[in-house]
Amino acid sequence: MTVSLEIKRLPHGRDLPLPAYQSELAAGLDLMAALDAPVVLDPGTRALIPTGLSIALPGGYEAQVRPRSGLAAKHGVTVLNTPGTIDADYRGEVKVILVNLGQDPFTVTRSERIAQMVIAPVLQAMLVEVEELAETSRGSGGFGSTGR
Repeated sequence: MTVSLEIKRLPHGRDLPLPAYQSELAAGLDLMAALDAPVVLDPGTRALIPTGLSIALPGGYEAQVRPRSGLAAKHGVTVLNTPGTIDADYRGEVKVILVNLGQDPFTVTRSERIAQMVIAPVLQAMLVEVEELAETSRGSGGFGSTGR
């Protein structure tokens, strides 16, 4: 299934390639850092990294910004608010909140692939207020209630 995604390069990202799927069946488009200068993420720090792109999604879709597994596994660098949601009516720059959960400083450089963007359908709920909810066998059992 495909959906049309309008994408606009911003002045500081004009020389960067557009996001791309890295394999035939990949779910996410890789996003690149559109930095003027390298950003060093010390352990435990975070930074808002620009991509130099704005997008226009059709109604009924969202873009989810997710970590790249290689950065997470090798360096402990991940997306802080994963998955970050880009709503269909947002027209500002796509930015990625990177955090370094690793033990060593990590330098983010221009054109580095920093995250992936997955386009997904969205359902909006119609809220129905009730006095009581239907009972289930789990009930109100929360965290850990179904076992380890």
